Amino acid sequence: MYDLIVIGGGPAGLAAAHSAWEEGLSRILVVERDREPGGILNQCIHSGFGLHYFKEELTGPEYAGRFLRMLSETGVELWTDTTVLELTQERRVHMVSPALGYRVEEAGSVILAMGCRERTRGALSIPGTRPAGVLTAGAAQRYVNIEGYLPGRRVVILGSGDIGLIMARRLTLEGAKVLCCVEAMPYSSGLQRNIVQCLQDFNIPLYLSHTITEIRGERRVESVVIAQVDADRSPIPGTERTLSCDTVLLSVGLIPENELTRQAGIELDPRTRGAVVFEDMETSLPGVFACGNVAHVHDLVDHVTAESRKAGAAAARYVLSPFPDETPIWRVTCGEGVGSIAPQRLRPERVEKFCDLFLRPSGVYGPCHLAVCSGDRTVARYRRRRLSPGEMERLVLPRALLEQCCGDLTISVEEDTP
Repeated sequence: MYDLIVIGGGPAGLAAAHSAWEEGLSRILVVERDREPGGILNQCIHSGFGLHYFKEELTGPEYAGRFLRMLSETGVELWTDTTVLELTQERRVHMVSPALGYRVEEAGSVILAMGCRERTRGALSIPGTRPAGVLTAGAAQRYVNIEGYLPGRRVVILGSGDIGLIMARRLTLEGAKVLCCVEAMPYSSGLQRNIVQCLQDFNIPLYLSHTITEIRGERRVESVVIAQVDADRSPIPGTERTLSCDTVLLSVGLIPENELTRQAGIELDPRTRGAVVFEDMETSLPGVFACGNVAHVHDLVDHVTAESRKAGAAAARYVLSPFPDETPIWRVTCGEGVGSIAPQRLRPERVEKFCDLFLRPSGVYGPCHLAVCSGDRTVARYRRRRLSPGEMERLVLPRALLEQCCGDLTISVEEDTP
């Protein structure tokens, strides 16, 4: 029996395992379905990682390599090329691999760190034919950075997620012509720094409030039709344009990889599409924790690392010195202007110094405040110069503030009056 089994060997799983080892757990297993640990970082060869956590700029593989070296100095076991098939409520993990066959391992605690996946064309229902050349941005990134293939020469990108923005720059540097990024919302869903560095610096247009209305081609994509959309994101007749291209990349959102979570009967949040978690990242199933993009989609791997280290420490505490079960539970809910928030549950007695809340606004706001309400009273207001759905906001609630609250919390956006 293991003290801890971590499902997923990406940045979240590696950080969580290392933290749990530091907290005193001795039998830890990390299970990764790919042949190499590191997760999505292995194909992210651009720099910009580690500025918060390591205080230096690293590429994705360098960032993953740091944690792999740290784990190599511990007794943590790492099984790669191993797929987890089932997680039971008794914390039994069913898995299979070519080397080990079918295995069932028990654990004192489990950390879910499976990451997320991209939305595909099937989730978008784009009209048109079904030619080759329609890829997710992450698939194109793997082709270029790991396999060494250029997926196309004339590219249109649908959506403005960060991977799509980064691939606009990457394909341009490899000699392809990126015609434009097309975004149905009136704002970008990516980080502002990526809009500047990946689009504006390369003179790549970003068409907001536009979408692809048709993909044309027989064996290969030949052209797409784009059009403006109204407030309901319906195409506006008469605004159509045809662009000749051979490739369409989809960068239209990420979905937490929660099949195992759902199978285990763990409560899911319809807003984040990840597990409902407490302040220490424990899920509704005692002893099972979730962190990283499987809990809620992050912008920065540094935030994934910090959150996952918290989950690892909490998993160790659950095994070595668990808290008593009798403790008040508060709900943390989204108010006006807040699209999603995590954690969604809070046990104030378990908060030592402060509690981190991560939220995404539901729209773009200028100067405003994030209001924290408990009951019918506003207990705190935090000023922000700008909020956008493409950038996650961190809200730090000190324990002293929680002691002034009377129960459930609601976080809202209050726009400043001119």
